Amino acid sequence: MPIVDLHVLEGYNPEEKQRLGEALTDAVRFVVPAALELVTVMIRDLPAENYYRGRSQRIPAPARPDPTQIVKDYLAAMEARELDKARAMLGDGFTMTFPGTAPMRTLEELIEWSKPRYKFVTKTYDGFDALHSAGDAAIVYCRGILQGEYHDNSPFEGIRFIDRFEIEDGKITRQDVWNDMAEVRTNA
Repeated sequence: MPIVDLHVLEGYNPEEKQRLGEALTDAVRFVVPAALELVTVMIRDLPAENYYRGRSQRIPAPARPDPTQIVKDYLAAMEARELDKARAMLGDGFTMTFPGTAPMRTLEELIEWSKPRYKFVTKTYDGFDALHSAGDAAIVYCRGILQGEYHDNSPFEGIRFIDRFEIEDGKITRQDVWNDMAEVRTNA
């Protein structure tokens, strides 16, 4: 029965501590073959006046935003064609690669690329998975099913997709997309 006893400077809100507890539980289970309900995480708030480093009191750094929520908000903005909102979520040097494309750097490039392919597309999500890379990026995968309409007014549905996002400093810096659209269109 693994037990994690974590001390943090007070100042993190309950939602941030919930995310931290879940992440620690997942990290333990990544290595230790313990059932979910057997991993105990205790988070103890330490008052700032009781903490010194380098002879100085410290305050906690702000929590990083939830990378999964960033991706969900971005995808919702894209589907609603709220391009300014989606663009504001992109970091410097952002790139996105779709099946058969070179990396694109702007949402306008994506829109131009997709115009001859379909009238519209929406996504149904089966799940989101988040992890931290060895560097500073958070990685978020989302997976599910595409549906929409081609230019000849014929609908499509049931097309599998996986998107992989990299998030640094609260901004999306990379998006890689894989889907079966070409396979479905070729076999239709």
